[in-house]
Amino acid sequence: MPALSRRRNTHTFDIWPGFVDALASILMVIVFLVMVFALAQFFLTEAITGRDEALDKLNRQVSELGELLALERKAATGLRADVTQLSSQLQSSVAKRDVLEQEMKAAGTTIEKQIADLARLDALKAELEQQVSELAGKLSETGKSLLAEKELSESARAEVALLNRQMTELRKQLGALEATLQESERKNEEQQAQIVSLGNRLNAALATKVQELARYRSEFFGRLSEILGSHADIRVVGDRFVFQSEVLFESGEALLGDAGQQQMANLAKTLVELEADIPDTIDWILRVDGHTDRVPISTTRFASNWELSTARAISVVRYLIDAGVPAKRLAATGFGEYQPLDPRNDEIAYRRNRRIELKLTQR
Repeated sequence: MPALSRRRNTHTFDIWPGFVDALASILMVIVFLVMVFALAQFFLTEAITGRDEALDKLNRQVSELGELLALERKAATGLRADVTQLSSQLQSSVAKRDVLEQEMKAAGTTIEKQIADLARLDALKAELEQQVSELAGKLSETGKSLLAEKELSESARAEVALLNRQMTELRKQLGALEATLQESERKNEEQQAQIVSLGNRLNAALATKVQELARYRSEFFGRLSEILGSHADIRVVGDRFVFQSEVLFESGEALLGDAGQQQMANLAKTLVELEADIPDTIDWILRVDGHTDRVPISTTRFASNWELSTARAISVVRYLIDAGVPAKRLAATGFGEYQPLDPRNDEIAYRRNRRIELKLTQR
């Protein structure tokens, strides 16, 4: 029996080591799959994050391009306003020219009337000369018939003397009328020449003033750009300098801070130097425009954004006057929140819309 039992144990199959090996292999496969899945998830997350950042960057670029387009449109609107102002000045000059033409027509009418009077006087002179000739003939005949008498009758002598005086007076009037006619013709020719030259001079003067103002505006912006440098909150947009309100004022305040006073001091220095170079014939002004965001304000000092934007513009103007800029060259305007650069309702848009704009233009 023991021998039989040993033989049975010898032929028994032990599966436990194989089962352990299989489980270990399956576990390694599972670990490998988990690692592959984790790596795939990591790279997928990185790719999605990179795409989101690229999309955000593109959105910011599109927003900035939209802002630049809006600013350029606003600059174009300012240029159109300048052109409209120049057109009104040109129309005023044309109206003056029309008045001169009407005066010239009135002078021509007067001359024509004087010519008609001269023709009537010529006819009257011819009639009087004929009458004198007839009277002379009659006098000659009377003299011949009265050769026997020693002197003419008193009435004939008086009539002849009267006719002689009338002829003398008529000759004087004719001489005066001829002199008046010549003077009127000379004035007419001078007025025609003045009208022609007036239009030419007017067009040339308008073009010259526009060019001179553009040149001094370019010089003004060039100097300020050099002084202010590349400050992130100060930009040149078209024909305007744009100062973000945070550079100049505290929140909800209209008094210039230290940084704002420094910037305005640089601006005032440039304006004083430029004012000495610009001829008096160019009637220029620096317009200071105040703008706020759309968040309403209501304090004991400022009832609305209108008052706040206007008070900030006036504060800048007063500082520039104290720094030596002539008051007649400055203008303060408040626009409140009604001319935003960015129409969105977020803090970035509010920050862009809170600003002070400076524009060198012609009054």
